[in-house]
Amino acid sequence: MDLSLTTRTEGDFTIVVVGGEIDVYTAPKLREQLIDLVSGGSYHLLVDMEGVEFLDSTGLGVLVGGLKRVRAHEGSLRLVCTQERILKIFRITGLTKVFPIHASVEEALAAKD
Repeated sequence: MDLSLTTRTEGDFTIVVVGGEIDVYTAPKLREQLIDLVSGGSYHLLVDMEGVEFLDSTGLGVLVGGLKRVRAHEGSLRLVCTQERILKIFRITGLTKVFPIHASVEEALAAKD
């Protein structure tokens, strides 16, 4: 399975829609996308993970790295995810305390976190 990435801007946020699997093989593609966005001045990112079918530790590392990058610019990184199997990974690793995770793009954009 490959990784699909599309981006769009909505207000102050750049939304990255991710589909497929984020694993050791595909994570570098997501990492490059996040680096390019932050380098280009996008400091408020929203990663829509509704289309993600699999996430491993490499993928988690890329998301944490992205969070560190935006925070260096007083930015934010929010996630959209409702899939229980993916949410379970965030709960087990304690990353639910690190990332604001929302049920929809609209909810994430409206949130004050």
